[in-house]
Amino acid sequence: MGARPETAKKILLYWMDGSVGLMCLLLAGFSVAGMVSGSLDAVRGVASLVLLVPYFVLFTIVLRDGYDGPSKPTVKLMVTGLLGVALLMLIPHAGVSAGMWVDTATLWLSLAALYLRPRATFWLAAAVVAAITVYVVLVTGQAWPGVLLGTTLSAAAVIVTMLLWRWLWWVIRDAHRGREARARLAVAEERLRFARDLHDLLGHSLSVITLKSELAAKLATKDPGRAASEMAEVRALAGESLFEVQQAVHGYQALDLDEELAGVRAALEAAGATCVIEAKTDGLSPAARTLLAWAVREGGTNILKHSSATRCAIKIDAGVLEMVNDGVTASPAEAGSGLRGLSERLVAAGGSFSARPTPDGEFVLRAVVPA
Repeated sequence: MGARPETAKKILLYWMDGSVGLMCLLLAGFSVAGMVSGSLDAVRGVASLVLLVPYFVLFTIVLRDGYDGPSKPTVKLMVTGLLGVALLMLIPHAGVSAGMWVDTATLWLSLAALYLRPRATFWLAAAVVAAITVYVVLVTGQAWPGVLLGTTLSAAAVIVTMLLWRWLWWVIRDAHRGREARARLAVAEERLRFARDLHDLLGHSLSVITLKSELAAKLATKDPGRAASEMAEVRALAGESLFEVQQAVHGYQALDLDEELAGVRAALEAAGATCVIEAKTDGLSPAARTLLAWAVREGGTNILKHSSATRCAIKIDAGVLEMVNDGVTASPAEAGSGLRGLSERLVAAGGSFSARPTPDGEFVLRAVVPA
Protein backbone atom coordinates (compact mmCIF):
# COMPACT_ATOMS: atom_id res chain seq x y z
CA MET A 1 0.00 0.00 0.00
CA GLY A 2 1.14 3.49 -0.69
CA ALA A 3 0.62 4.95 2.80
CA ARG A 4 3.38 4.79 5.39
CA PRO A 5 2.10 2.85 8.40
CA GLU A 6 3.15 5.40 11.01
CA THR A 7 1.65 8.21 8.93
CA ALA A 8 -1.59 6.28 8.55
CA LYS A 9 -1.66 5.62 12.27
CA LYS A 10 -1.16 9.31 13.04
CA ILE A 11 -3.96 10.28 10.65
CA LEU A 12 -6.35 7.82 12.30
CA LEU A 13 -5.42 8.90 15.81
CA TYR A 14 -5.48 12.61 15.00
CA TRP A 15 -8.91 12.22 13.44
CA MET A 16 -10.13 10.49 16.59
CA ASP A 17 -8.43 13.14 18.76
CA GLY A 18 -10.20 15.86 16.80
CA SER A 19 -13.58 14.18 17.26
CA VAL A 20 -12.99 13.68 20.97
CA GLY A 21 -11.73 17.25 21.36
CA LEU A 22 -14.82 18.62 19.61
CA MET A 23 -17.04 16.60 21.93
CA CYS A 24 -15.15 17.96 24.94
CA LEU A 25 -15.61 21.55 23.77
CA LEU A 26 -19.32 21.00 23.13
CA LEU A 27 -19.88 19.54 26.59
CA ALA A 28 -17.90 22.36 28.17
CA GLY A 29 -20.00 24.86 26.22
CA PHE A 30 -23.21 23.15 27.35
CA SER A 31 -22.04 23.28 30.97
CA VAL A 32 -21.25 26.99 30.77
CA ALA A 33 -24.55 27.71 28.98
CA GLY A 34 -26.44 25.70 31.60
CA MET A 35 -24.87 27.63 34.44
CA VAL A 36 -25.59 30.95 32.74
CA SER A 37 -29.24 30.03 32.06
CA GLY A 38 -29.72 28.57 35.55
CA SER A 39 -30.69 25.08 34.32
CA LEU A 40 -27.46 23.69 35.82
CA ASP A 41 -26.34 24.62 39.32
CA ALA A 42 -22.86 26.05 39.71
CA VAL A 43 -21.46 23.12 41.72
CA ARG A 44 -22.38 20.51 39.13
CA GLY A 45 -21.33 22.81 36.30
CA VAL A 46 -17.86 23.47 37.73
CA ALA A 47 -17.46 19.78 38.61
CA SER A 48 -18.26 18.77 35.04
CA LEU A 49 -15.72 21.25 33.67
CA VAL A 50 -13.05 19.98 36.07
CA LEU A 51 -13.66 16.32 35.12
CA LEU A 52 -13.91 16.83 31.36
CA VAL A 53 -10.23 17.64 30.81
CA PRO A 54 -8.66 14.63 32.60
CA TYR A 55 -11.28 12.32 31.09
CA PHE A 56 -10.53 13.23 27.49
CA VAL A 57 -6.76 13.51 28.04
CA LEU A 58 -6.72 10.01 29.51
CA PHE A 59 -8.95 8.85 26.67
CA THR A 60 -6.38 9.84 24.04
CA ILE A 61 -3.53 8.23 26.05
CA VAL A 62 -5.37 4.93 26.51
CA LEU A 63 -6.36 4.99 22.83
CA ARG A 64 -2.71 5.10 21.76
CA ASP A 65 -1.76 2.33 24.17
CA GLY A 66 -4.42 0.04 22.72
CA TYR A 67 -3.77 0.67 19.04
CA ASP A 68 -0.63 -1.41 18.62
CA GLY A 69 -2.09 -4.68 19.77
CA PRO A 70 -4.32 -6.50 22.25
CA SER A 71 -3.19 -6.10 25.85
CA LYS A 72 -4.59 -6.47 29.33
CA PRO A 73 -6.76 -3.71 30.81
CA THR A 74 -4.68 -1.06 32.56
CA VAL A 75 -5.16 1.24 35.53
CA LYS A 76 -5.49 4.17 33.12
CA LEU A 77 -8.42 2.43 31.41
CA MET A 78 -10.15 1.89 34.78
CA VAL A 79 -9.56 5.49 35.88
CA THR A 80 -11.00 6.72 32.57
CA GLY A 81 -14.09 4.57 33.22
CA LEU A 82 -14.54 6.05 36.69
CA LEU A 83 -14.30 9.56 35.28
CA GLY A 84 -16.93 8.62 32.69
CA VAL A 85 -19.26 7.42 35.47
CA ALA A 86 -18.70 10.65 37.38
CA LEU A 87 -19.54 12.71 34.32
CA LEU A 88 -22.66 10.64 33.72
CA MET A 89 -23.88 11.42 37.23
CA LEU A 90 -23.68 15.10 36.37
CA ILE A 91 -26.17 14.61 33.50
CA PRO A 92 -28.67 17.47 33.16
CA HIS A 93 -32.24 16.34 33.70
CA ALA A 94 -33.30 17.84 30.38
CA GLY A 95 -31.96 19.65 27.38
CA VAL A 96 -30.22 18.92 24.12
CA SER A 97 -26.94 18.04 25.89
CA ALA A 98 -28.40 15.17 27.92
CA GLY A 99 -27.67 12.63 25.18
CA MET A 100 -24.08 13.81 24.83
CA TRP A 101 -23.41 13.31 28.52
CA VAL A 102 -24.58 9.72 28.11
CA ASP A 103 -22.13 9.35 25.21
CA THR A 104 -19.21 10.00 27.57
CA ALA A 105 -19.96 6.65 29.19
CA THR A 106 -20.64 4.71 26.01
CA LEU A 107 -17.49 6.19 24.46
CA TRP A 108 -15.46 4.49 27.19
CA LEU A 109 -16.76 1.14 25.94
CA SER A 110 -14.92 1.69 22.66
CA LEU A 111 -11.67 1.95 24.61
CA ALA A 112 -12.44 -1.18 26.61
CA ALA A 113 -13.10 -3.05 23.35
CA LEU A 114 -9.43 -2.49 22.39
CA TYR A 115 -8.33 -4.43 25.47
CA LEU A 116 -10.96 -7.15 25.82
CA ARG A 117 -11.95 -10.21 23.82
CA PRO A 118 -15.20 -9.98 21.83
CA ARG A 119 -17.18 -12.08 24.34
CA ALA A 120 -16.00 -9.99 27.29
CA THR A 121 -16.69 -6.80 25.34
CA PHE A 122 -20.25 -7.94 24.63
CA TRP A 123 -21.05 -8.69 28.27
CA LEU A 124 -19.39 -5.51 29.52
CA ALA A 125 -21.34 -3.44 26.98
CA ALA A 126 -24.60 -5.13 27.99
CA ALA A 127 -23.95 -4.38 31.66
CA VAL A 128 -22.94 -0.77 31.04
CA VAL A 129 -25.91 -0.11 28.73
CA ALA A 130 -28.31 -1.58 31.29
CA ALA A 131 -26.81 0.50 34.11
CA ILE A 132 -26.94 3.69 32.03
CA THR A 133 -30.55 3.01 31.04
CA VAL A 134 -31.64 2.49 34.63
CA TYR A 135 -29.82 5.60 35.83
CA VAL A 136 -31.12 7.84 33.05
CA VAL A 137 -34.69 6.62 33.50
CA LEU A 138 -34.54 7.24 37.26
CA VAL A 139 -32.97 10.68 36.89
CA THR A 140 -34.86 12.04 33.90
CA GLY A 141 -38.10 10.09 34.03
CA GLN A 142 -37.89 9.17 30.34
CA ALA A 143 -39.49 5.99 28.98
CA TRP A 144 -37.02 3.12 29.28
CA PRO A 145 -37.52 1.59 25.78
CA GLY A 146 -36.37 4.77 24.07
CA VAL A 147 -33.41 5.23 26.44
CA LEU A 148 -32.38 1.58 26.05
CA LEU A 149 -32.57 1.69 22.26
CA GLY A 150 -30.63 4.95 22.00
CA THR A 151 -27.93 3.85 24.43
CA THR A 152 -27.56 0.46 22.73
CA LEU A 153 -27.20 2.00 19.28
CA SER A 154 -24.71 4.57 20.57
CA ALA A 155 -22.59 1.91 22.31
CA ALA A 156 -22.63 -0.40 19.28
CA ALA A 157 -21.68 2.44 16.92
CA VAL A 158 -18.68 3.64 18.91
CA ILE A 159 -17.37 0.10 19.54
CA VAL A 160 -17.66 -0.95 15.90
CA THR A 161 -16.10 2.31 14.70
CA MET A 162 -13.13 2.01 17.06
CA LEU A 163 -12.47 -1.64 16.12
CA LEU A 164 -12.74 -0.86 12.41
CA TRP A 165 -10.26 1.99 12.69
CA ARG A 166 -7.75 -0.18 14.54
CA TRP A 167 -8.26 -2.98 12.00
CA LEU A 168 -7.50 -0.51 9.21
CA TRP A 169 -4.26 0.48 10.96
CA TRP A 170 -3.30 -3.20 11.32
CA VAL A 171 -3.93 -3.82 7.59
CA ILE A 172 -1.69 -0.90 6.60
CA ARG A 173 1.02 -1.96 9.06
CA ASP A 174 0.99 -5.61 7.95
CA ALA A 175 1.02 -4.64 4.28
CA HIS A 176 4.09 -2.49 4.87
CA ARG A 177 5.85 -5.32 6.70
CA GLY A 178 5.03 -7.71 3.84
CA ARG A 179 6.44 -5.22 1.34
CA GLU A 180 9.68 -4.98 3.31
CA ALA A 181 9.89 -8.77 3.50
CA ARG A 182 9.46 -9.09 -0.28
CA ALA A 183 12.22 -6.53 -0.84
CA ARG A 184 14.58 -8.42 1.46
CA LEU A 185 13.66 -11.67 -0.29
CA ALA A 186 14.49 -10.23 -3.72
CA VAL A 187 17.94 -9.15 -2.52
CA ALA A 188 18.52 -12.49 -0.78
CA GLU A 189 17.57 -14.44 -3.90
CA GLU A 190 20.12 -12.50 -5.97
CA ARG A 191 22.82 -13.21 -3.41
CA LEU A 192 21.86 -16.89 -3.31
CA ARG A 193 22.01 -17.12 -7.11
CA PHE A 194 25.49 -15.64 -7.21
CA ALA A 195 26.67 -17.90 -4.36
CA ARG A 196 25.23 -20.95 -6.10
CA ASP A 197 27.03 -20.06 -9.35
CA LEU A 198 30.36 -19.73 -7.53
CA HIS A 199 29.81 -23.00 -5.71
CA ASP A 200 29.03 -24.85 -8.93
CA LEU A 201 32.13 -23.42 -10.59
CA LEU A 202 34.67 -23.84 -7.81
CA GLY A 203 33.31 -26.45 -5.41
CA HIS A 204 34.32 -29.55 -7.37
CA SER A 205 37.56 -28.10 -8.77
CA LEU A 206 38.86 -26.94 -5.40
CA SER A 207 38.02 -30.29 -3.81
CA VAL A 208 40.02 -32.16 -6.47
CA ILE A 209 42.91 -29.68 -6.19
CA THR A 210 42.97 -30.19 -2.40
CA LEU A 211 43.06 -33.99 -2.69
CA LYS A 212 45.74 -34.04 -5.39
CA SER A 213 47.88 -31.56 -3.46
CA GLU A 214 47.68 -33.75 -0.35
CA LEU A 215 48.59 -36.80 -2.43
CA ALA A 216 51.55 -35.03 -4.05
CA ALA A 217 52.80 -33.97 -0.60
CA LYS A 218 52.75 -37.59 0.58
CA LEU A 219 54.49 -38.83 -2.59
CA ALA A 220 57.16 -36.13 -2.58
CA THR A 221 59.68 -38.35 -0.73
CA LYS A 222 58.45 -41.78 -1.87
CA ASP A 223 57.80 -41.24 -5.58
CA PRO A 224 58.97 -37.81 -6.78
CA GLY A 225 58.04 -38.57 -10.36
CA ARG A 226 54.44 -39.33 -9.56
CA ALA A 227 54.31 -36.37 -7.19
CA ALA A 228 55.45 -34.10 -10.01
CA SER A 229 52.80 -35.62 -12.27
CA GLU A 230 50.10 -34.97 -9.67
CA MET A 231 51.21 -31.35 -9.25
CA ALA A 232 51.18 -30.89 -13.01
CA GLU A 233 47.54 -32.02 -12.96
CA VAL A 234 46.88 -29.64 -10.09
CA ARG A 235 48.35 -26.76 -12.07
CA ALA A 236 46.31 -27.67 -15.15
CA LEU A 237 43.12 -27.97 -13.09
CA ALA A 238 43.80 -24.65 -11.38
CA GLY A 239 44.28 -23.02 -14.78
CA GLU A 240 40.99 -24.47 -16.03
CA SER A 241 39.19 -23.26 -12.90
CA LEU A 242 40.64 -19.79 -13.28
CA PHE A 243 39.51 -19.69 -16.91
CA GLU A 244 35.98 -20.80 -15.92
CA VAL A 245 35.77 -18.14 -13.22
CA GLN A 246 36.99 -15.47 -15.64
CA GLN A 247 34.36 -16.56 -18.15
CA ALA A 248 31.65 -16.53 -15.48
CA VAL A 249 32.67 -13.10 -14.23
CA HIS A 250 32.82 -11.81 -17.80
CA GLY A 251 29.32 -13.16 -18.40
CA TYR A 252 28.14 -11.63 -15.13
CA GLN A 253 29.67 -8.31 -16.05
CA ALA A 254 28.25 -8.35 -19.58
CA LEU A 255 24.75 -7.59 -18.40
CA ASP A 256 21.83 -7.15 -20.76
CA LEU A 257 20.22 -3.74 -20.35
CA ASP A 258 16.71 -4.85 -21.32
CA GLU A 259 16.86 -7.81 -18.92
CA GLU A 260 18.06 -5.59 -16.07
CA LEU A 261 15.26 -3.06 -16.68
CA ALA A 262 12.68 -5.86 -16.64
CA GLY A 263 14.25 -7.41 -13.55
CA VAL A 264 14.31 -4.16 -11.59
CA ARG A 265 10.70 -3.44 -12.53
CA ALA A 266 9.63 -6.92 -11.38
CA ALA A 267 11.53 -6.62 -8.09
CA LEU A 268 10.12 -3.16 -7.31
CA GLU A 269 6.56 -4.15 -8.17
CA ALA A 270 6.92 -7.28 -6.02
CA ALA A 271 7.95 -4.94 -3.19
CA GLY A 272 4.79 -2.84 -3.70
CA ALA A 273 6.27 0.07 -5.68
CA THR A 274 5.19 1.24 -9.12
CA CYS A 275 7.95 1.45 -11.73
CA VAL A 276 7.66 3.53 -14.91
CA ILE A 277 10.36 2.99 -17.55
CA GLU A 278 11.07 5.22 -20.54
CA ALA A 279 14.15 3.91 -22.34
CA LYS A 280 15.57 5.06 -25.66
CA THR A 281 18.58 2.79 -26.18
CA ASP A 282 18.93 2.79 -29.97
CA GLY A 283 22.42 3.68 -31.09
CA LEU A 284 24.14 2.79 -27.80
CA SER A 285 27.30 0.73 -28.09
CA PRO A 286 27.49 -2.67 -26.34
CA ALA A 287 29.90 -1.21 -23.78
CA ALA A 288 27.52 1.67 -23.02
CA ARG A 289 24.57 -0.71 -22.67
CA THR A 290 26.58 -2.84 -20.22
CA LEU A 291 27.52 0.18 -18.12
CA LEU A 292 23.90 1.35 -18.00
CA ALA A 293 22.77 -2.18 -17.11
CA TRP A 294 25.14 -2.12 -14.14
CA ALA A 295 23.79 1.28 -13.12
CA VAL A 296 20.19 0.02 -13.33
CA ARG A 297 21.00 -3.07 -11.26
CA GLU A 298 22.84 -1.14 -8.57
CA GLY A 299 20.18 1.56 -8.50
CA GLY A 300 17.40 -1.01 -8.10
CA THR A 301 19.29 -2.78 -5.31
CA ASN A 302 19.87 0.55 -3.58
CA ILE A 303 16.14 1.34 -3.68
CA LEU A 304 15.16 -2.05 -2.28
CA LYS A 305 17.72 -2.00 0.52
CA HIS A 306 17.79 1.64 1.60
CA SER A 307 14.34 3.14 0.96
CA SER A 308 10.63 2.54 1.42
CA ALA A 309 9.78 3.68 -2.09
CA THR A 310 6.26 3.53 -3.50
CA ARG A 311 7.21 4.77 -6.97
CA CYS A 312 10.25 4.80 -9.21
CA ALA A 313 10.81 6.38 -12.61
CA ILE A 314 13.63 5.19 -14.89
CA LYS A 315 14.53 7.25 -17.96
CA ILE A 316 17.29 6.55 -20.48
CA ASP A 317 17.96 8.96 -23.32
CA ALA A 318 21.15 9.59 -25.34
CA GLY A 319 23.30 7.63 -22.93
CA VAL A 320 21.92 9.40 -19.83
CA LEU A 321 20.19 7.34 -17.14
CA GLU A 322 18.06 8.88 -14.42
CA MET A 323 16.40 6.84 -11.67
CA VAL A 324 14.11 8.79 -9.36
CA ASN A 325 12.35 7.26 -6.36
CA ASP A 326 10.53 8.44 -3.27
CA GLY A 327 10.63 6.89 0.18
CA VAL A 328 14.04 8.22 1.22
CA THR A 329 14.41 7.09 4.83
CA ALA A 330 17.66 8.93 5.62
CA SER A 331 20.39 11.07 4.11
CA PRO A 332 23.51 8.89 4.13
CA ALA A 333 26.73 10.59 5.05
CA GLU A 334 28.52 8.83 2.21
CA ALA A 335 27.67 6.47 -0.62
CA GLY A 336 27.78 2.73 -0.03
CA SER A 337 30.38 0.45 -1.56
CA GLY A 338 28.05 -0.51 -4.42
CA LEU A 339 27.49 3.09 -5.51
CA ARG A 340 31.18 3.92 -5.08
CA GLY A 341 32.17 0.97 -7.25
CA LEU A 342 29.62 1.98 -9.88
CA SER A 343 30.94 5.56 -9.86
CA GLU A 344 34.51 4.34 -10.34
CA ARG A 345 33.45 2.06 -13.19
CA LEU A 346 31.63 4.87 -15.02
CA VAL A 347 34.34 7.47 -14.52
CA ALA A 348 36.99 5.02 -15.74
CA ALA A 349 34.94 4.51 -18.92
CA GLY A 350 34.73 8.26 -19.56
CA GLY A 351 31.28 8.82 -18.09
CA SER A 352 29.96 10.47 -14.93
CA PHE A 353 27.84 9.47 -11.97
CA SER A 354 25.88 11.13 -9.15
CA ALA A 355 23.42 9.87 -6.54
CA ARG A 356 21.87 12.12 -3.92
CA PRO A 357 18.58 12.93 -2.17
CA THR A 358 16.61 16.00 -3.20
CA PRO A 359 15.00 18.61 -0.92
CA ASP A 360 11.50 17.31 -1.78
CA GLY A 361 12.20 13.85 -0.35
CA GLU A 362 13.24 11.98 -3.50
CA PHE A 363 16.46 10.22 -4.45
CA VAL A 364 18.00 10.76 -7.89
CA LEU A 365 20.62 8.49 -9.44
CA ARG A 366 22.14 9.90 -12.64
CA ALA A 367 24.63 8.04 -14.83
CA VAL A 368 26.11 9.29 -18.10
CA VAL A 369 27.99 6.95 -20.45
CA PRO A 370 29.75 7.61 -23.74
CA ALA A 371 27.19 6.77 -26.41
